Amino acid sequence: MSPAPWFERAFSLDIAASLFANTVERLRGTPPRLEERTLSLPAPALTDRPNDTWSIQENVGHLADLEPLWLGRFDDLLEHRGALRPADLTNRRTHEAGHNQASIKELLQSFRDLRTQMVVMLEKLDEAAISLSAPHPRLKTPMRTIDLAFFIAEHDDHHLARITELIAGGNQYGEL
Repeated sequence: MSPAPWFERAFSLDIAASLFANTVERLRGTPPRLEERTLSLPAPALTDRPNDTWSIQENVGHLADLEPLWLGRFDDLLEHRGALRPADLTNRRTHEAGHNQASIKELLQSFRDLRTQMVVMLEKLDEAAISLSAPHPRLKTPMRTIDLAFFIAEHDDHHLARITELIAGGNQYGEL
């Protein structure tokens, strides 16, 4: 089953603050999950773009591309800026990055390094910081720190599901 298109997803932003540690663990777990899904794949499977969609490597690179946005949004909350910064909904950075010309190991390491920064920052937050809130620019609803962490974990899983779908469809590369 294909993942629902990201921009068509609706989100219930009422995650209990008591689930913050669980959500941080999901975020911490994305780099090894990506590595487990991709490191043994042959290069043609990693860069194949079926129906002109993003390749596996482009999905991995996209996750790294968004880490500065996520960190900036946490900063917006912690600095009481009143609104979360908007995303580039065209994903220009990913489209222009040339992720298929990089090695999968470089992409995975870049994502791991960036995600580690996020997890370290999140682990230092107190209960008051976890409940800070600001409007999300696209969803037009208040988003707390815990909600943003959950939103990012859902985004990670969306791309992991897409990578799994690409692997399943890549039988022309042999046993994937």
